[in-house]
Amino acid sequence: MINNRLKIITSLVVPAVIIATPREWFQIDHLTVIEHRVIALFFLAAMLWITEAIPIYATSILIIVLELITISSSGINVLIVQSGTAEFGEVIPYKAIMSTFSSPIILLFLGGFFLAMASTKYRLDQNLARVLLKPFGNRPAYIIMGLMIITALFSMFMSNTATTAMMLSIIAPVLFCFDQNDRGKIALALCIPLAANIGGLGTPIGTPPNALALKYLTGVDYIGFGQWMSFGVPFVIVLLSISWVLLLKIFPSSTKEIKLDIQGEFSKTPKALVVYATFCLTILLWLFDFVHGMNSYTVALIPVGVFLSFNIITKEDLKKINWDVLWLVSGGIALGLALGESGLAEHVVASIPFDVFSPLVIIGLTAFLAALMANFMSNTATANLLLPIIATIGTTVLSLEPLGGSKMLILGTTLAASLGMALPISTPPNALAHATGIIETKDMLRVGVLVGGVGLVLVFALLYILKTVNFL
Repeated sequence: MINNRLKIITSLVVPAVIIATPREWFQIDHLTVIEHRVIALFFLAAMLWITEAIPIYATSILIIVLELITISSSGINVLIVQSGTAEFGEVIPYKAIMSTFSSPIILLFLGGFFLAMASTKYRLDQNLARVLLKPFGNRPAYIIMGLMIITALFSMFMSNTATTAMMLSIIAPVLFCFDQNDRGKIALALCIPLAANIGGLGTPIGTPPNALALKYLTGVDYIGFGQWMSFGVPFVIVLLSISWVLLLKIFPSSTKEIKLDIQGEFSKTPKALVVYATFCLTILLWLFDFVHGMNSYTVALIPVGVFLSFNIITKEDLKKINWDVLWLVSGGIALGLALGESGLAEHVVASIPFDVFSPLVIIGLTAFLAALMANFMSNTATANLLLPIIATIGTTVLSLEPLGGSKMLILGTTLAASLGMALPISTPPNALAHATGIIETKDMLRVGVLVGGVGLVLVFALLYILKTVNFL
């Protein structure tokens, strides 16, 4: 309790000091009162997201409320009475801040949640796992490969956390088939969160940073669902293969044969058939958006409409939706809106002499920073904090244009943010796997650092290839 109080006090003191600091001390040209307040809000969000003094989704809601009170057109009169003057700056329309709750990104996630809930409710996930794992036999190395492939596939379209929980429940009895000192069981338990974290990179809805990136990849930089998968899936395959080899080398198994016993069969009820058909149709529409013209946000609402209409998702099911994730993402979008609409992001970037740095150095540093931060805070919070600034850097630093500009930086930062998986606190899948008691922090750290390092190298290689083929 005392420790948490200290976190809260520290998180409040930092923005309070920022507000009390004269604006001219920031060395940012033309810094307005509104921008000064946004800086304080940014650091408040950063402190609370990093320390988790309050739940991270609560931080997002708090930031939205504080934005409405202090920098919006519907704020407290005494705080916005000077709005419109050069020194004070322009307030942000309150409707723009509130609309972050209904952003297309939020609806994209909502569609993903509906697919995940319906798949679990009608056992589509476990039955697919049962069918798809059958070809991998009983040897530990190949079962681990199969588990990683299935987990990565599920995590492309489902919550990484839900995927990990499901897969860990499937293998829980199998973990006890190993001898007490057999390190192979560590590989078996660790392969699930590793594959869930990596698999999420394959699609725009696989992990929150991907969806957040789409917020900034608009206009000529827009990336469709199928386009993302065209580079995301090969990236996942390569990194997953390397991770599999590393796991087998670091945690070799002395057990010759194990048996995965997943019971069940595909349901043939009318509702189950609707779920199967809708699941396949939604994925196909996402993949072929360039044919039918609907974007991924529109397609995501199809399963919502179908499942509610057929009573496949009921009122009780709606209570189980991960609303906290939606609120967390909303807060990130709202923070990005404040940084952009206030003019702060542009002014901050203009005050830093990025032009003196090599564009390769800028790309490398931003990706490394994202990966490093994501090891100590959620990758969503990392993306929330970095992407608004990264997007501005990409559009204002002219030396980056030959390498792909903001599109290059946003993709590099987004992919790197999902490579922070070295600690139990780094991602929810890591925390779930660590809770099994099979994995020690040092085991997770060893593999997470190696995979993260390899992943960063692959990110740079991917960006080079995308630029070579004129994708960037």
